[in-house]
Amino acid sequence: EDPHDAGEGVPVEVHVYRIAGRAQDAEDGLPGVVVVSRQTTPASPRRHRMHALQAAAAAATASQATKVSAPERDSPSTAAGQQRAYPFDDIEKKWQRIWDERKTFRTPELDKLDTTKEKFYVLDMFPYPSGSGLHVGHPEGYTATDIIARYKRMKGFNVMHPMGWDAFGLPAEQFAIDTGTHPRETTKKNIARFKQQLKSLGFSYDWDRELSTTDPDYFKWTQWIFLKLHEKGLAYQAEVPVNFCPKLGTVLANEEVIDGVSERGGHPVIRVPMKQWMLKITKYADRLLEDLDELDWSDSIKEMQRNWIGRSEGTQIKFRLKDSSSVIETFTTRPDTVFGVTYVVLAPEHDLVKTIVTDDCKSQVEDYVESARRKSDLERTGLQKTKTGVFTGAYAINPVNNEEVPIWVADYVLGSYGSGAVMAVPAHDDRDFEFARQFGLGIRYVVSGGKGGGKGDCAFTGEGVSVNSDAASFPAGKELGLCLNDLDTQSAKKEVTDWLESTGLGSRKVNYKLRDWLFARQRYWGEPFPIVFEKSPKTGEEVAIALAESDLPVELPEVDSYHPNGTGESPLASVHEWVNTSVPGTESGQSVAVRRDTNTMPQWAGSCWYYLRFLDPQNGRALVDPEKEKYWMPVDLYVGGAEHAVLHLLYARFWHKVLYDLGVVSTKEPFRRLVSQGMILGEVEFTAQYDNKMQKFVSAQAPGDGVDLVELEASQVTKKGKSFVLKDDPSVVVSARSHKMSKSRGNVVNPDDVVEAYGADSLRLYEMFMGPLRETKIWSTRSVEGVHRFLTKVWRSFGEKPVNDEVEASSEQKRLIHKCIKRVTTETEELRFNTAISAMMEFMNEASKWETNPREVVEPFVLMLSCYAPHIAEEIWNRMGRADSLTYHDWPVHDEALLVEDQYILPVQVNGKMRGSLEVPMETDEKQALDQVKEVAKISKWIEGKQVVKVIFVPQKILNVIVK
Repeated sequence: EDPHDAGEGVPVEVHVYRIAGRAQDAEDGLPGVVVVSRQTTPASPRRHRMHALQAAAAAATASQATKVSAPERDSPSTAAGQQRAYPFDDIEKKWQRIWDERKTFRTPELDKLDTTKEKFYVLDMFPYPSGSGLHVGHPEGYTATDIIARYKRMKGFNVMHPMGWDAFGLPAEQFAIDTGTHPRETTKKNIARFKQQLKSLGFSYDWDRELSTTDPDYFKWTQWIFLKLHEKGLAYQAEVPVNFCPKLGTVLANEEVIDGVSERGGHPVIRVPMKQWMLKITKYADRLLEDLDELDWSDSIKEMQRNWIGRSEGTQIKFRLKDSSSVIETFTTRPDTVFGVTYVVLAPEHDLVKTIVTDDCKSQVEDYVESARRKSDLERTGLQKTKTGVFTGAYAINPVNNEEVPIWVADYVLGSYGSGAVMAVPAHDDRDFEFARQFGLGIRYVVSGGKGGGKGDCAFTGEGVSVNSDAASFPAGKELGLCLNDLDTQSAKKEVTDWLESTGLGSRKVNYKLRDWLFARQRYWGEPFPIVFEKSPKTGEEVAIALAESDLPVELPEVDSYHPNGTGESPLASVHEWVNTSVPGTESGQSVAVRRDTNTMPQWAGSCWYYLRFLDPQNGRALVDPEKEKYWMPVDLYVGGAEHAVLHLLYARFWHKVLYDLGVVSTKEPFRRLVSQGMILGEVEFTAQYDNKMQKFVSAQAPGDGVDLVELEASQVTKKGKSFVLKDDPSVVVSARSHKMSKSRGNVVNPDDVVEAYGADSLRLYEMFMGPLRETKIWSTRSVEGVHRFLTKVWRSFGEKPVNDEVEASSEQKRLIHKCIKRVTTETEELRFNTAISAMMEFMNEASKWETNPREVVEPFVLMLSCYAPHIAEEIWNRMGRADSLTYHDWPVHDEALLVEDQYILPVQVNGKMRGSLEVPMETDEKQALDQVKEVAKISKWIEGKQVVKVIFVPQKILNVIVK
């Protein structure tokens, strides 16, 4: 049995230890045999063996265990069995039940909503419901949006806060291939698991608006949008290279291919052309760029989008083939360097490669092209990759000097970018320079300035002054009349481009890195395309026909097998009774035989527009009601991981702009404000090296024979300066690192365990208290105890002690609560949740000392706490005699007049050394301060019997008495 569920093909070490002197069937219940299972990786087997030894040693002294797994770091399970500091488990279940029954967080429909109020649409990037459920990193963003949703309700906003599921995806299909279980069933089970976990954390979602991208009522409108894209000419088919694995008989996504082989099985993968649906996102490139300026997004994410779109203004230059009228078109942003071209490079997939290659180079070129087919674009363009290429035997003519330059084929040039051809200027481009050095090609400097100018030791990529750029200095260019010498870079760019345009050898052009969106997958579990193909009786070619809206949704058929059929087509291709159907003819009106499209849409499709369907999830007549869209859009706060900063956001913005052009939506952009939460890393892992020969731990060195890497528990190390060391031997420096949570690493922390041990409110508070929302943080289960103690203090102060309606709050109590209100309000508005929690903790440090709890002070605090720890706040609110939920109660407002302090702490020094402090009225003068010093024995003893030479008094700052 493998308790870690590593899965097929993952090596697992299993260790069985017999404990000396113990019988297997001992009657006292102590173990005689300990079984330790540990998932291993080739890189660290010694580390895992030591884990196993440690686990066995721990088990040998245990009083209860009968089976032990490798030790978990700071597992909260032990805390779960301890006596509760306060009854959070009963409280949380009670209020989750009440919220469900009363539909507390339901947002009314528009006709029942007071639309004179401001609206606030707060949205999470909805999750893919995986089989492993949530880990503690997931609730971080969800907690942040929930705090804001609760806060905005109390501020009087109409709040939209929904949740749903991005449920089409490869994992469910892969599970279907492995087990035969329909992806629908797996997805349904996973959604139930995710929903239960989210509800256990008290998130205030309107569950009546729940949706899944796999529901036919939902993907009907995804298909409708595709029909509109097709109708506008934004969806078309093209032959596109895809990753095909002959052994597996299927097309693979880029992330399923590693170093040219399939992730599953390690089989060779080749690039083959296949007809695919494409979306013309490039048509919207300029609008996608321009409208970024209007958004409240971080500069870094905006820059990532700009770089992905990659708009560049440059020049298209035509290089004529030697002894031919054919031309190679290249694009460059540095036309001023054209005199420095020493060769031309074609992408392996460029159409001209087959026609220009000479007989003596043909075999070599064909082998190279075949090799390039096996690589992904990422592998081909890696910056650290050694450049490869082959000479075609052909030459091109440089239009500015009539010089012959060799034509090479190299895989660092992509056929999908620009024209698939590059004019290579190695003196002024790093990649071209590396390639030229690799193959002994010419390097000619044509721009002066900076390191490397003319010396050949590196490329100079900056701007400068043109040199060596006179056509008359080249044997075949004397009659061309172009000279750029002594011109600065910008002037040279204009001069050469004007000349190229006047001669018909080039033109100004805007280019984009952004490519049209490949919008098809050869998978079963995805949205079917609402397209059929009719074979033309004249040409025999298939013509794409859009289905009528009344035919939507096109649903997936049941299949006997989810396995690929070996041709690269989707499993749907094998369902002949579904594939072969009929539609009314375009001319006769009679039924004609057609073939359904057997590809499915990518997972991106459903997530491009879900924010709109949340506004009107039950509408069967339209994607969204125009009045609802106009009131609620755009999304006011969108929170999700930075890993979605480019593609998801770019695709969603593209679709939204198409819908804007169609009149379906009223805003140009879908997400007004975007916040990306930082990643939560796993527990700090401590490791030390153990020298088996010396029989002791040693400080970090290169591991070798006889040296084991041993993982340590946190209790075995201590901090010393900036490093960690062994407690038992501080001379040994210990390595301390945190890693991204992953099942394979074994450092995933399940939120269910934390909730069981400390409660949902503690988990929510800790996730927000760890640090600023946008920053990366390190998880520590042990540290959850700190916020749990805070909540226990709140419970004992306000939950167990009755609120007092008879006693008026003192001026100090009023000052404390209004100071807290001001700070928590400001920090919550700015999403600085950690410092908001700090303010509440500071308040409780004082409030916990009070003998009585005036209502006018306690109620505002409980209202503020409810956004962060809603369960305990609701219970205390209820115990204070409030029958209604505090969800829609007004947020407290601070009174600035009550923040004025009438006293302050005055530090007192004698001869510049701190000797104590005084609490004095704000209006205290120097004489009054000195008189009070004489009353305090621990300070006055330093000046008694001595002469006061000088007194330095700065009101509200310092009192320094100089004596001799």
